[in-house]
Amino acid sequence: MKITVFGSTGRTGSHVLSEGLRRGHEITAFTRRPDALTNPQPGTPLAPAAVVHGDGRDPAAVREAITGADAVIAIIAASSRNGPHQAAEVVSQIIGQMTDLGVRRLVVTSAYPIVADKPRVPIALLRWFLATAYADSAAMAQTVRASNLDWTIAYLTRLTNKPGVGSFRISHELFRKTSPITRADAAAALLDIAEDATLAKTEVNVAGA
Repeated sequence: MKITVFGSTGRTGSHVLSEGLRRGHEITAFTRRPDALTNPQPGTPLAPAAVVHGDGRDPAAVREAITGADAVIAIIAASSRNGPHQAAEVVSQIIGQMTDLGVRRLVVTSAYPIVADKPRVPIALLRWFLATAYADSAAMAQTVRASNLDWTIAYLTRLTNKPGVGSFRISHELFRKTSPITRADAAAALLDIAEDATLAKTEVNVAGA
């Protein structure tokens, strides 16, 4: 597949980029920090086919990155809880350009505590502490649901920087018991989701095995 990855130099996005290339996909990396790519030279082994440098709210840059794609994976998150929180703005721009270009498959990430119902006290504290960020993510999800694209929203449980273990859980139901997931395994899950057309127009939860 030809996949455009937004947030490709982030802590999770970089794993999506490398895993996608390992699987043989043709990846376009969209980033505000092209210097952060491990191997930024297009056309070299295990390097993206193209790198688009820009802001996700810039329609021209977003359109350039999406043109010719089969699917888009968007991992959009603020670098800190203080923001700026722009996920809803960026994803709205992505959806608009995808719709105009006829690109159908979209996978976006969000945080599992936004939809979780247990453990109640920790979830409530997280929602209070990250209220602004979670409100932005909720607005993003609402925009995605309202689109006519073949979208999937993936709610990720707590992410760790440990080495991947090669297994994870994807469920339409809330987890009875959650477990953290490595960023490498989350990346593999996101690619599996993008490759699975049966998950279009659904919301899934992703956790460690």
